Amino acid sequence: MTDTLDASFAALADPTRRTILSMLLEDDMAVTDVAEPFEMSLAAISKHLAILTRAGLIAQEKRGRVKWCKLEPDALRAASVWMQGFGQFEPVNLDAFERFLERELDQTANDG
Repeated sequence: MTDTLDASFAALADPTRRTILSMLLEDDMAVTDVAEPFEMSLAAISKHLAILTRAGLIAQEKRGRVKWCKLEPDALRAASVWMQGFGQFEPVNLDAFERFLERELDQTANDG
């Protein structure tokens, strides 16, 4: 479980990857569509997607010639359970956590 937590928190530590996760909350996306709003190469985005995939936060699949990304619905469950283990946290509502992340990302984007 420690490896899974380490990978999840390491993946979440990067603002680009958090933005990608926020984008995938809406729907599955082709890799080229994920890359579009970023000012970086497709290769750089692919590296971010590989980290998210290895962490189990997203899944990638090929449909025809296009590679698609989708959010893994239970991806943050292990992190949620781990945080609850401290006893000082209320049970984490993943939907509320996703909304919180969206607000934070929006605020960061607007401040930057």
